[in-house]
This record gives sequence, structure tokens and C-alpha cells, in this order.
Amino acid sequence: MSQALQDLLDLLDLEQIEEDIFRGQSRSAVVPRVFGGQVAAQALVAAGRTVPADRPAHSLHAYFLRPGDPGAPIVYTVDRIRDGKSFTTRRVVAVQHGKPIFHLSASFQTYEEGLEHQAPMPSAPDPATLPTSHERLRGYGHLAPDVVERFLEAREAVDLRYVDEPPYGRYGEPREPHSQVWFRTNGKLDDDPLLHVVLATYVSDMTLLDSVLLAHGRGGWAVGDVVGASLDHAMWFHRPFRADEWLLYDQESPSAHGGRGLGQARIYTQDGRLAITVIQEGVVRVPR
Repeated sequence: MSQALQDLLDLLDLEQIEEDIFRGQSRSAVVPRVFGGQVAAQALVAAGRTVPADRPAHSLHAYFLRPGDPGAPIVYTVDRIRDGKSFTTRRVVAVQHGKPIFHLSASFQTYEEGLEHQAPMPSAPDPATLPTSHERLRGYGHLAPDVVERFLEAREAVDLRYVDEPPYGRYGEPREPHSQVWFRTNGKLDDDPLLHVVLATYVSDMTLLDSVLLAHGRGGWAVGDVVGASLDHAMWFHRPFRADEWLLYDQESPSAHGGRGLGQARIYTQDGRLAITVIQEGVVRVPR
């Protein structure tokens, strides 16, 4: 396991300070606020620790309310909304400086047999044939060195490989609002299903709005031609998967309007099983 991955696992390992109350630490991201994927992942950890281990998470719905302060801890309060025969529901509020910054609802379910079908996996090149983040980012002479370093630092724990050029790699000309990324953790994880769901939640916030930028030829915050932030985030976990094995993140944007952009995606295992569906809306504004 890489040291960066161990550091990320330590970041996601919350301290319990009272029954159903947890505290997590924060750190800076590629922008000067707490990375949204971190808050979502920590909130899911808090919810999961109040649920029996035989009930894996099957969905989450979340709202980002305020920017997080990377210099302060985050307190997560869990409400035990319902404990049913098949489903368990939890609500989590993340608080900093006395104000809520994030709200999560998550549902967990006991395993059961049922109907079975899925959308087919789209074609994508083998991840082993694609450049690593380090190889790709080092080739972008138009990005400031500090921007490159912040990107690389944020992705040390995760091997994330774009199929095509990311928005900040080639911009100025609109492209199809579709993006593909392969990802896996930089090291093996233990077999706790919640841990793999939490790591996928963390990564899911890294690239989902890329397709919005592609549709308009924008490079994103890295080149300063848009400003934005996540507004809400929803995930459905369909089938078991491992976050330390390659996952294909197939993303597209069906709409942008009113200063907001929508991204939707499917995450597949390398052998073609549909593991996760993700939808996110974010603020996407052109600076005046």
C-alpha cells in the first residue's frame, strides 16, 4: 500500500466522540476548500458505523451546503431514521464552525435475490495502455507548476487515467460532452465492503463535471475559464466491486443551464458488471 493511500484511509477513519457523533479531520484539495468527495466519503463512514455489517450501502443522496474549511475538523451527527427488516436509513449532517456544510441521506439493505439486468459496458481501451496522471500532467506546459503539483498531490492515493484529454489538457473548442476515466486505489484494500464503497464515493467527485466543461470547450478552474462547485450528489451501488481493482467511470452531461451543469455516469468493473450509477449537479459559471 502506498503511503498516500494509507494517509487517505487515515483521513477517512473517523473518531467517535459520542454515540452517533463522529469527528473527521480535513485537508486542502486542488481548490482552497475541503474536497467534496472527502466530506461525502466521511459522512458515509459515519452512517455505515451505525449499521450492521451485513447491510451494505445501496444508495446515497447528498447536498453540499457551504464550502468546507480545510483548517478545521468536521463533526458528523448521525440520525437513525429507520431500521427495517430489509432496509436501514441514516441521515448525516456535517458541521463546521457551528454551521452545517453538508447533508447526506444513505440507505443500506440486506442481500436478497431479485430480477437481474444491466446496461452494457461501453467500449474503452485497456487502462494499462493509458498514461498515468503523472505522465499526462507533466506534459501540460500551459498549466502553472503549482496547479500540476496540486493535481498530483490530490491523486497520489488513486491511479486515475483519462481515456482522452481532460478539459484542462485541451480546451478552446467544444467537444462531445462525454468523458471516460479508469481508476483504482494505489494499493490493496482489505475486504470490508463499506471501505470500497467509501473509496468509490471519494473518487466519484473528482471528474464528474468534466463532461459539462467539454461541451463548451472550457478547461475549468485549472486554467481559470470557469468557477464552480458541487451542489448535490447521488449514487446507487448496484453490485459488489473492489475499489482497488480497475473501474471504468463513463461520464456524460445531458444539460447545462442557469449557471448549473449536470453530470451523470455509470461505473463498471473491468469484467463488465455495472457497479454504480452516479448523478451530480454543480455550479458552473463563466467569470465576468
